[in-house]
Amino acid sequence: MSTTKKMRLGPLPKTESVKLTFACPASLKADLDRYAALHAQTYGVAVDAEKLIPHMLEAFMAGDRGFKRGGQATPNPSAK
Repeated sequence: MSTTKKMRLGPLPKTESVKLTFACPASLKADLDRYAALHAQTYGVAVDAEKLIPHMLEAFMAGDRGFKRGGQATPNPSAK
């Protein structure tokens, strides 16, 4: 691990995945790529920006007080 200061998103854990596709602005993709490069420099493990997104979303949702107060909704697979 590098001696630079720690990032909000730490080393990535091994997890089971489900593929999800989404579109984002080019500027956001560029920022994600820069974040991935800094993450790799900080933790010494190369990672694609696409691998960081689920962990970023998870951290965002974990810190969202309104989401926490609202409880956990059960996904409805028949709703589209």
